Amino acid sequence: MSEDLRFPVGKFEKIDVTAELRSQFIKTIEELPKKLRNAVEGLSEEQLETQYRLEGWTVKQVVHHIADSHSNSLIRFKLALTEDVPPIKPYMEDKWAELADSKHAPINLSLSLIDGLHARWVLVLQAMSAQDFDRNLFHPEHGEVSLNYMLSLYDWHCRHHLAHITSLRERNNW
Repeated sequence: MSEDLRFPVGKFEKIDVTAELRSQFIKTIEELPKKLRNAVEGLSEEQLETQYRLEGWTVKQVVHHIADSHSNSLIRFKLALTEDVPPIKPYMEDKWAELADSKHAPINLSLSLIDGLHARWVLVLQAMSAQDFDRNLFHPEHGEVSLNYMLSLYDWHCRHHLAHITSLRERNNW
């Protein structure tokens, strides 16, 4: 674990994705809903409103961000699987985190969404061939990227935000 509260599992680094890594990454995505529920289990409303770092999001905002981000990711995967190098639309995650649903909605709304979303995402991922993972999408800020890249990014994203919550719990002895 990194000492940097912003990047508790380190910054994302692009890697060459092998079949073995793909299986590991899919398992990370499959296991996130349960791990996330365990990470927030028993937290009070006050604890859910605690920032994981100074000037960072609250635990509640992190949970809602995961639902937003992973919803976008599943759609991006499906676009790349059904279109030739589709352009995708980025979104302003910092501004989304300030919207009423991200700041005030009960986390169970997003936890339930993540349960179903990840179950569907894993079905798509497990049905993909090695060639499917080589399909690309176009991100206006990052250019053309493969679904292998996206899978590795979301493996990191799952671990990254889960660690925001678990490391906060550790630091605060919750």
